[in-house]
Amino acid sequence: VQLQAYGGGLVQAGGSLRLSCAASGRTLSSYTMGWFRQAPGKEREFVATITRSGGNTYYADSVKGRVTISRGNAKNTVYLQMNSLKPEDTAVYYCAGGRGFSVRASEYDYWGQGTLVTVSS
Repeated sequence: VQLQAYGGGLVQAGGSLRLSCAASGRTLSSYTMGWFRQAPGKEREFVATITRSGGNTYYADSVKGRVTISRGNAKNTVYLQMNSLKPEDTAVYYCAGGRGFSVRASEYDYWGQGTLVTVSS
């Protein structure tokens, strides 16, 4: 499966963005889906994950309450709604598809190319 993340951009602190992850080659409902991010000079870190059914989600403490991961009705898109954005949310955001409900990047087999989110203060 090939993943494509998009929807990033420049936003002021306190603003919102919705990232999307679209798939080709196979339906995303076959995978647990996750979002990760990597800020300049930092390691990639977990942001959010959602089960195949969409019934369970889990968030990093740093984004909990501000971010919502969801699956689209067509089942082949996954979203990351980000509200109350902070400058420290600035990073390249990656979507990923994997086997298990996990916060570990190593559990995800398929990765999109990333979309840049820049939050200005």
